[in-house]
Amino acid sequence: MSLATSIPAPRSRFNTLPLAIGLFCLLWSYAFVAGKIGVTHCPPLILLAARFSLAGILILGATLARGEGWSLSWRDAAVFAVLGIANNALYLGLGYTGLQSVSAGLGGLIVSANPVFTAALAALLLGEGMTWRKASGLLLGVIGVTAIVWHRLSVGTDSLDGIVFTLASLASIVAGTILFKLLAPKGSLWVGNGVQNLAAGIVLTPVAFTFADIHAIDVTPGLIGAFTFLVLGGSILAYWLWFHLLKVCGATAASAYHFLMPPLGMLFAYIVLGEHVEARDLLGIIPVALGIYLVTRPAKSAS
Repeated sequence: MSLATSIPAPRSRFNTLPLAIGLFCLLWSYAFVAGKIGVTHCPPLILLAARFSLAGILILGATLARGEGWSLSWRDAAVFAVLGIANNALYLGLGYTGLQSVSAGLGGLIVSANPVFTAALAALLLGEGMTWRKASGLLLGVIGVTAIVWHRLSVGTDSLDGIVFTLASLASIVAGTILFKLLAPKGSLWVGNGVQNLAAGIVLTPVAFTFADIHAIDVTPGLIGAFTFLVLGGSILAYWLWFHLLKVCGATAASAYHFLMPPLGMLFAYIVLGEHVEARDLLGIIPVALGIYLVTRPAKSAS
């Protein structure tokens, strides 16, 4: 009689995706508050040019210091450079210009419409399925965000010019999201993020010093703290997580998490900046949360 060798059952690996999603949402939503602090002490284009340049240098410098080789083809490096112009230079350049005359909460609300336009374009250009469940979830997200935005606009504290800049910022992040999935760059996302930051810094620096006044910079502890967060938490970590979620979840599902930015952004703006939040604003969170659930819930497999 032979005894069969027992083989231990493999342990299930810990799923880090929920942690990545949670950290991304926190970093991305707080970046609107840090950006609002930054632009009150520094012209937005100078702030962003310095932010992107430093982030790109830190990422690529750390890569070289660890002795890692260049992992991108020239084609992929060019793609990440183009993404840097769309996702960084245009998206945040326009968005930070808008933040000079709109609240951090409203800025986050407008950009949170990203999932709707991304889902529509992803269905047309990327072949991502658009089911009734996803469409219903996106519609609920729009209803919730629109209700919050409409109420805040009725108060009349935000500038129309600032809203227009923020809408243009929204168009840029949608374009960058679709381009990332459409062009599908290979290689290290870490190195790619460094390339995109450095490209954005190179593009914005001459523009910043042409149109912005360097003497308007007011160096304060608030500016230093905001700038540090924007470089490390925003440009380096949050964007790396964003690209990771795009690869793992797809454009529609990953973008749906932007519906979380309005409530989180308003919460951070209330805590840090003292921006006013009413109970009516918070009611919009209910359809937003339900919409995210419907968009990101895995489809049931046929039995």
